[in-house]
Amino acid sequence: MSKPKVFEKPVGVKDYLPEAVERLRRLETDVLACMRRWGYREIMTPTLEFYDTVGVASATTDRKLFKLLDRWGTTLVMRSDMTAPIARVVASLLKDTPLPIRLAYHANVFRAIEEEAGRSAEFFQTGVELVGDASAEADAEVIALAIASLQAAGVRKFRVALGHMGFVQGLFEQMLPNLPEMQEVLKDMLLRRDYVGYRDALKRLSIPESVRQDLEGILRLRGNREVCDQALAMSHHEMARAAIRHLLDVWDVLHAYGMIQHVIIDLTMTGDFNYYTGLTFEGYASDLGFPVLSGGRYDNLLGLFGRSAPATGFSLKTNRIMEYLSSVHEMHCASSDEHILITYTAQLRSEALRYATELRSHPNVVVTTARIDVADAQEMFRGQSYDRIIPFE
Repeated sequence: MSKPKVFEKPVGVKDYLPEAVERLRRLETDVLACMRRWGYREIMTPTLEFYDTVGVASATTDRKLFKLLDRWGTTLVMRSDMTAPIARVVASLLKDTPLPIRLAYHANVFRAIEEEAGRSAEFFQTGVELVGDASAEADAEVIALAIASLQAAGVRKFRVALGHMGFVQGLFEQMLPNLPEMQEVLKDMLLRRDYVGYRDALKRLSIPESVRQDLEGILRLRGNREVCDQALAMSHHEMARAAIRHLLDVWDVLHAYGMIQHVIIDLTMTGDFNYYTGLTFEGYASDLGFPVLSGGRYDNLLGLFGRSAPATGFSLKTNRIMEYLSSVHEMHCASSDEHILITYTAQLRSEALRYATELRSHPNVVVTTARIDVADAQEMFRGQSYDRIIPFE
């Protein structure tokens, strides 16, 4: 492999120029302020974690982790999500804090990828974790906050799809009891939205036609509350029925929040993280084919760190939302700041810089200074976006 040129970057990472950074910071600030109003306090964790603890517990497959060795030969990982690091903190530094605990975060995370166009190895997440509450009320709170966070970010048209790990698992155990490997194949196809492959796999199975039709019927279980009634009629497996009852409880709470217009039920969802144990959800912006948020319940993760507790949460894909809003012109670069340039000569440097300091004490004022002849300064900065140029002659 040839030596990279000085301006090249590794695949999957990008530079953010000042206007993009302003948009990203504004989005982050607005979303974190929304989360704070719901009682979630921000936490920060290190970029590097031990592989044997957080790395093993993370939702990311081992081959997608960025690994490195420290000077003592211990394997470290760059954090691939925020849920596992927060679980570590809750079980250690916050072990004496009464439950439930509500935490928020904004951070960059890292996942090794194949060299595919448009895939990121480093990206930003903003999200919350609610630890210590197993109720449908807690799941509904997190979903309602996810909706409020999308609105705070400026996303106007979106849907949040709800599913439950227990429904598909229970249905497959009922209808394919002796085929555990095929169950995993079918769940993987549902996860990848490969419905053609799912149907083809069912056709190759030696199962009764009625069972095949019922399993194909999963693909039609998308919509409003009545989808749950259809699902209850389809399965007598207790795991599947308990999952549907939980979804109905969550639906009723979301109705009380007044947010049901943003929600659909999609019982084909199986959750893309290996630590999910129950309800899962994804948010899709209008005209965008991939999710801008994902979340779900993970009741077993905290136990890996020595403090068993139920938990649920979500993360917004912050940079993806920023790029989406920019593409649909719903996020503007222009701010309400007044941009002022103060030019000065050497003789009037003190007066000019004191005045610049005074102006910077005012809200929404951005001041740049330049020691230069007045005529030259006005010519040099003529094409730049200053609202005022103040010369000190």
